[in-house]
Amino acid sequence: MGGGYAGGLYANRGLRASTESIFYKKYGILVDIVLNDDFNTSRDSWKSGDVDIMWTTADGFPNESGNLPDNPELIFQFDWSRGGDVIIGSRGINSINDLKGKKVAVALGTPSHSLLLKSLEAANMKLTDIVVVTSNSAPEAAQVFKAGKVDAAVVWSPDDQDCLVAVTGSTIILSTKNASNIIADVFFAKKGFIDQHEELIKKFTEGWLSSNAMINSDTLIKDSAVMYLASSLNQPYDFCKIAINNVRLTTYGDNVNFFNLAGTYKGVKGEDLYNAMTDMYKAVGYLSGNVPSWKSVIYTKNLRNIVLSGPEHMAESAGNFTIATKEDSTKVAITNKTVSITFPSGSFVLTDEAKTVIDNQMVPVANQFASSRIRIQGNTDNIGNPESNKVLSFRRANAVVNYLISQHSLPKNRFVVIGNGSDKPLVSNDSESGRATNRRTDFEVVR
Repeated sequence: MGGGYAGGLYANRGLRASTESIFYKKYGILVDIVLNDDFNTSRDSWKSGDVDIMWTTADGFPNESGNLPDNPELIFQFDWSRGGDVIIGSRGINSINDLKGKKVAVALGTPSHSLLLKSLEAANMKLTDIVVVTSNSAPEAAQVFKAGKVDAAVVWSPDDQDCLVAVTGSTIILSTKNASNIIADVFFAKKGFIDQHEELIKKFTEGWLSSNAMINSDTLIKDSAVMYLASSLNQPYDFCKIAINNVRLTTYGDNVNFFNLAGTYKGVKGEDLYNAMTDMYKAVGYLSGNVPSWKSVIYTKNLRNIVLSGPEHMAESAGNFTIATKEDSTKVAITNKTVSITFPSGSFVLTDEAKTVIDNQMVPVANQFASSRIRIQGNTDNIGNPESNKVLSFRRANAVVNYLISQHSLPKNRFVVIGNGSDKPLVSNDSESGRATNRRTDFEVVR
């Protein structure tokens, strides 16, 4: 249990049901929050009916949605991981691309696994490009890394800080502070339970999301929530303050976007995560068989019947980026994805084919790494005047950026645009195939 549970613990005034809680005083319901960190036993409790509502992540839910009984349905999202999940590497490993051929400890089928798969995808890499060392949990992966048995590991915060101290020269490659829209914590319940308790589900949803909004908008309430978190988890205050700062406690507006209730949301939706991770887990052989469709595993009547107004209940705004500096042009990229965008000779006008490539290969990464800068580098072969090639490559890179801004509403200040001309070939320009390889666009995620 991490910082994402702060909203519920604050509303409930702790773990145990209380007539002093917001849940009871405002909504007339009594809630028991059960602390169970073991994945298998927590699911057994849900199956047996000892608990009615269970935690999962949208990215990981495909691994269990088809195997759980009684038609489980997601009822609302309560947080985004924003620093709670971390990929850490030993000396010399500074980016995801540096993991090629390295041993990486990860707990399979968990959010850690999802973060690793998505990060590798953003770097044009596959799971087979690294050596996977299977761990039972993120804390175990941290122990393996500290013991020097692997080159990198996917861990939880604040275990990452212990790893940095224990392994000299180690560094955080990326975390969900950068990969900010990949791991989404959600609750689910049995369809039968929901059908019989629709009003209760609505009140529970509204109470939790209202509490999240209060914590987000009031520092005194946030401090109180940290104290409830500390007493419930039996952890130090400072530990829990880090935990609550490593999540985005989602609001009603965030849930409207996540479940795309208006039908127009362009950011990362729960359906995007669920479907993408279904495909990814199948591709790496971790998941087989039929997976229920997104529409069959969600219940949104509770959200549609809630009325929460005011700025504190609004969706999270797009990241505020300052104008890129010269330093942003030279920073080490977290990931580097080479994208082949074809332009007519001498032109910097995007074709329909090029726009499709951007939509499919760049936009998902940009949205999932929404807290990070995006660096677009245009490159050419060595045919023609070097200076003219540099100008053309810049215009081509800028055409990509302008398309991302105008069609996908990405913040203008988020981008770093570079035209390399023919100065940074990947291979020799001595053959047409080599020159074709060098006519490329590099799409980089930068801290």
